[in-house]
Amino acid sequence: MQNEKLITNSIDTSELSFNDFKSIVINDYKIAYESRQASILGRREVLTGKAKFGIFGDGKEVPQIAMAKAFKNGDWRSGYYRDQTFAFAAGISTIKEFFAQLYANPTEGADPFSGGRQMNCHFATKSVNEDGSWNDLTQIKNVSSDISPTGGQMARLVGLAYASKLFRNNKELDYLKHFSVHGNEVAFGTIGNASTSEGVFFEAINAAGVLQIPMAVSIWDDAYGISVPAKYQTTKEDISEVLKGFQRDEKNPGYEIYKVKGWDYPALCEVYEKAINICREEHVPVLIHVTELTQPQGHSTSGSHERYKSKDRLSWENEHDCIAKMREWMLESAIVSDEELAELEKTAKIFVRNAQKEAWNEFLDSMKPEQKFVVDYISAMVKSQPELAKISSQLAATADAQRREIFVAARKAIRLSAGKPSAEREALVNWYKSQDKLNYNRYNSKLHTNGSESPDKITIVDAVYDELSKMVDGREVLNACFNENFARDPRLVAFGEDLGNIGDVNQGFAGLQTKYGELRVTDTGIREMTIMGQGIGLAMRGLKPIAEIQYLDYLIFALNVLSDDLASLSYRTKGIQKAPVIVRTRGHRLEGIWHSGSPISMILGSLRGLHLCVPRNMTQAAGMYNTLFRADEPAVVIECLNGYRLKEKLPNNVGEFTVPLGKAEVLEEGTDITVVSYGSTLRIVQEAAEELAAMGISVEIIDPQTLLPFDKTNVCAASLKKTNKLLVVDEDVPGGASAYILQQILEGQKGYFHLDGQPQTLSAKAHRPPFGSDGDYFSKPSVDDVIETVYQMMHDSNPAKYPAIF
Repeated sequence: MQNEKLITNSIDTSELSFNDFKSIVINDYKIAYESRQASILGRREVLTGKAKFGIFGDGKEVPQIAMAKAFKNGDWRSGYYRDQTFAFAAGISTIKEFFAQLYANPTEGADPFSGGRQMNCHFATKSVNEDGSWNDLTQIKNVSSDISPTGGQMARLVGLAYASKLFRNNKELDYLKHFSVHGNEVAFGTIGNASTSEGVFFEAINAAGVLQIPMAVSIWDDAYGISVPAKYQTTKEDISEVLKGFQRDEKNPGYEIYKVKGWDYPALCEVYEKAINICREEHVPVLIHVTELTQPQGHSTSGSHERYKSKDRLSWENEHDCIAKMREWMLESAIVSDEELAELEKTAKIFVRNAQKEAWNEFLDSMKPEQKFVVDYISAMVKSQPELAKISSQLAATADAQRREIFVAARKAIRLSAGKPSAEREALVNWYKSQDKLNYNRYNSKLHTNGSESPDKITIVDAVYDELSKMVDGREVLNACFNENFARDPRLVAFGEDLGNIGDVNQGFAGLQTKYGELRVTDTGIREMTIMGQGIGLAMRGLKPIAEIQYLDYLIFALNVLSDDLASLSYRTKGIQKAPVIVRTRGHRLEGIWHSGSPISMILGSLRGLHLCVPRNMTQAAGMYNTLFRADEPAVVIECLNGYRLKEKLPNNVGEFTVPLGKAEVLEEGTDITVVSYGSTLRIVQEAAEELAAMGISVEIIDPQTLLPFDKTNVCAASLKKTNKLLVVDEDVPGGASAYILQQILEGQKGYFHLDGQPQTLSAKAHRPPFGSDGDYFSKPSVDDVIETVYQMMHDSNPAKYPAIF
């Protein structure tokens, strides 16, 4: 029969018996029905208070079954929080694991996707082991860790698909057998119809069309975005109509665009088979617009869709529910009887209910020993402190006590028993202290991979010079560094605006596209979000990308991708995925509002999980790159804009020497005051120090070199022991990065105890500098500002020796 061929071709093109065909269809229906029951039961668990929040894939089950049929080992998915049926069908998640994640169970192995750190329907597969080593990604069905920000999954999708193009076309990568099979992998993306209104969606669609990569985007269209209907979301209320101009033709490359009803099981199977075959074989991006879907339970557990959908719409949704329609088709096609389906559905409900109960009981059982311990010891303390009885009795009576409630009780009992020693109190205190490491692992670990290729573990190699070492422009130091590393490691690729043909606006990559080819050194369009996504996806697939943002100000355009996705990747997967992207950019001291920004505090606040390197010159930058090229953690490197044509000595081992991250350096020793600064501002501090020396003031200048991490060996605090005075000079806004540096030194390093006066900061004004050299002078710290600030601090300390200037 015709339907039999459509449904089974993606599994096996050989002829199947009717019984085999029937078995496949019934199993598909079983998975879809179980998934629906998981959604229904999951919502109940939230509404009864067992889980905090829930968002489910009900109404999207049948198209996800069809998508899963085309998804093969080695393929990647970059999706969002509606794809639970796909995860069940592809064998990526069990229903029990689905509920464990709903309950945020941090017990090892319970939620294998995020360790209890993400809400339900946020899946991820294990790319790396505990030591940071890679798994064989060709042997598993890969899921890049889901994120909630709508549309956010689209940026990395570009990179996941672009990797296949590089693996197929760059034969130097053939040795990476664990990452690709000749670039035959498809990157599947999923997104809701309303989220296609996001700019990152259009940016990613355009980028994939330009790059011609095997990216398959499925749009689940249920005609709403929470409560807002499609007429407010999309021109013509139809995203595939909007994107018709992307359709390829005989003259121009582009997309293959398909449109299919989400309740039509045979048609869905046919479309996915056809679309993914084209995508995989021809490396053509495809878009599958799945329409007429429903959302039976509304958007999430936070509200009811009856509030915003009309009675007619609700009636239509009941009629066109994809599971009901598949059931109807199965009966009409005589594939199965109503009695058989009723029995299957009854069994499915029992199965899902049992999986939920098992997940809930395991979640509670993991904490019951802690609950019992705390109750027992507080109860024992009641003999001498009757006022603790209420704490122990309340905790004992809480049948479903979670860890927060256990620790609230323990800490309160410890506080109330302060000054009343007993063996029981000591045991409770010791237990509480012993939990720090366990709870850190459960809730705070793996901000960084911290594996065998951590930057901390990269061998420190000093720069080597001799009498033949040349003085060259700073840009030439970078160029030589990149050249040697690209020759050493074929995994390295670089891309960005103006990076390829002209070698970047400051010539750091001059000549390297000609030498290494367009696949490795590539120009991109003006699309900062997907430049970052390109880097994330490539890095997740084992390559070593340098994703360039032309100026630091432009990083703001990509901050959502960097913050929501890259910075949290290791943490939110509890270390089972990594993306060692190097974000290369330049900033500081250029004149004008749009090219002179130093938004370091913004970066510090939003990019924990990345290393932040702020080299003072290009030699230090090269050493940091050498470290990062050999390491496996992401970083932002901010090169000094005014340093490319300053002369530096070229190290003999320019591609080998390394600068450790987090190691501060004393640039000039002094005895009167410690001045901490970074990047271009250091040259201003050094110039000021010369005049201050003539005034009898000895300045110790410290360059932290990286702000994340910051001065891990407490060089700043050691300096304060000697000088007892601290000034932080910074180009960020007042209270910006300077406040962070003060916190690190005064609080983190306990530098406060060594001060004999108020620590001060000298920052830029609260605005960006206006155009022109005068604008720079009056907006950012100048040599005069540094001299006068340091002098005033010395005057405040010893006015007789340092009389007032003004």
